[in-house]
Amino acid sequence: MKPGILAAVVGVLLLSILPAWCQSDWPMYGHDDSALRYSPLKQVNTSNVQNLTLAWTYHLKTSGPRPLKSGPAGRGGGRRSSEATPIVVNDTLYMPTPYATVIALHPETGEEIWAYKLDKGRPAPRGVSYWPGDQSTPASILFGTTDGRLLSLDAKTGKPTAAFGTNGSVDLKADADNGFPHSQYDMSSTPTIYKNLVITGAAVQESPASGASGDIRAWDVHTGKLAWRFHSVPRPGEVGHDTWPGDSWINRSGTNVWGFMSVDLKQGLVFLPFGSSTYDFYGADRKGKNLFGNAVVALNADTGKLVWYFQTVHHDLFDYDLESAPVLIDIKKGGVKIPAVAILGKNGLLFILDRRDGTPVFGVEERPVPASKAPGEETWPTQPFPLKPPPLGRNSFTPDEIATVTPEQKKVCEDLFNTEGGMESGGPYTPFGLKLTIEFPGTIGIANWPGMSADPKLGYLFVNTINLADVGKLIKNPDAPDPVYERRSPWGEYARFWNNDKFWPCQQPPWGTLWAINANTGEVAWEIPFGTIPELDAKGVHGTGSLNFGGSIATAGGLLFIAASNDQIFHAFDTKTGKQLWQTKLDTGSYTVPMTYMGKNGKQYVVTVATGGSFFDTTAGDSVVAYALP
Repeated sequence: MKPGILAAVVGVLLLSILPAWCQSDWPMYGHDDSALRYSPLKQVNTSNVQNLTLAWTYHLKTSGPRPLKSGPAGRGGGRRSSEATPIVVNDTLYMPTPYATVIALHPETGEEIWAYKLDKGRPAPRGVSYWPGDQSTPASILFGTTDGRLLSLDAKTGKPTAAFGTNGSVDLKADADNGFPHSQYDMSSTPTIYKNLVITGAAVQESPASGASGDIRAWDVHTGKLAWRFHSVPRPGEVGHDTWPGDSWINRSGTNVWGFMSVDLKQGLVFLPFGSSTYDFYGADRKGKNLFGNAVVALNADTGKLVWYFQTVHHDLFDYDLESAPVLIDIKKGGVKIPAVAILGKNGLLFILDRRDGTPVFGVEERPVPASKAPGEETWPTQPFPLKPPPLGRNSFTPDEIATVTPEQKKVCEDLFNTEGGMESGGPYTPFGLKLTIEFPGTIGIANWPGMSADPKLGYLFVNTINLADVGKLIKNPDAPDPVYERRSPWGEYARFWNNDKFWPCQQPPWGTLWAINANTGEVAWEIPFGTIPELDAKGVHGTGSLNFGGSIATAGGLLFIAASNDQIFHAFDTKTGKQLWQTKLDTGSYTVPMTYMGKNGKQYVVTVATGGSFFDTTAGDSVVAYALP
């Protein structure tokens, strides 16, 4: 057998046994290729979780020279917040830091094994990926960077993989900038590993319309050479090109996978959640449905060829990206087993599809939606709504729903609502007009990239959501014709419908909710207010839920672990009932996804990264914290 063929066979064999030899690990962002975020570990369970205690802490800023500063809520500022979920493989924990390093730690103690310092840029903030290696190439840690590169490190030593690209680095932007060398192109999430391929998406600009491509590409994990490419904006002769009239497809930016993919190893399919096309809020220059924007797309993972697609938003004017990993879960309907994919975007509509062909399992109907009042705009007249489950958050607003949790909150919100003579509002898919408009949900979304976890034995999907609107209007761009109209408000481009001093939304609660959806029936299994507002609790106003940003994991111990809420609490809930069984106060908020693994000492650890930040918590921190039973 030739060496190349032998290496490929060994790689396939290693992948085929990965679920077995990594049962005690957390070997990838979503724990498994199906993105279930479900661990089979049950040492920590519903009967003993109340005994969890702090096992170790690692401080991220020790891995880099930059000082930690507090800063304003939202991206940017001086703080160095992390969105990372660590992975654990073969008794080593790997993760990126916001200090331009990737680190390896002993998972039982948090002691550092190695740290790789980037020469420029920073690692993609949400995590790294692991490839198990073969006879020709050692096991590798792969990750994107904020300056548009794909890097490969030797998992054992932290040194660049010499044969990969140029000294371990591939320039992702070189063949994707569409002739706009200064346009944004970076990676914010983990690459996807399939056999000996590493599949990448990208974070590209929101505006203007012309810029870097959102194409999906696969690279040979040994050499870094391009294996295949999928055009996210279809070219002439390709499926979906007719959804881009005239030349509107040329050099179109956006239409990208900036979140997470998932893989069906048995069928050889990779599932891509696409974001919206540029410009986000005005699309007169891109009339039509605009495929593959806001679509879940299934590709042949070996070749990159299109298998099927399902678009969740037509001609998006709302920035309602798909971004979280499609969750692959087998369900039973009418006694028949269906391999399903569950996809959730910012609009809070959960679509459960047959992952073989994209057929909705519980039905979808196209419903009329409001038309845009912006000159030149042609709103798509209908949008798809799943018949089950119901929307997982608020998508409408009327003035009688102003928050009344305190007299002060009511006054702030009434004054806000009456700005410029009163704001417009309405039902689902009410677009920004020429007058200030309340849009539910806003661009943060009912859900965002942290997405869902699942318990395949229960058949439940779990997701935490928020109810927060944006406010804005479209004004003619005084500086340039791209876009002709752009979103603005008296409070900046991305203004929220909230009390800005407290980060309390301006509509009646709930403001945060934790859901369990029975994927076998499409029904809500349970829902509870998620998060607390201590100031309101002290006034006797309970059950409001709070703004939250992060995600959950489920375990065979019957537990759902999640931080995410801006009360800075790390929680454990009973997956069957939603009853809270454990909580601990963190030094600052954790706005990412936790993970769990079994140490070589026989202890199950639960880990989260707590650095503060997010969109509604200015507290800064730098901790990776691990919990275990005494």
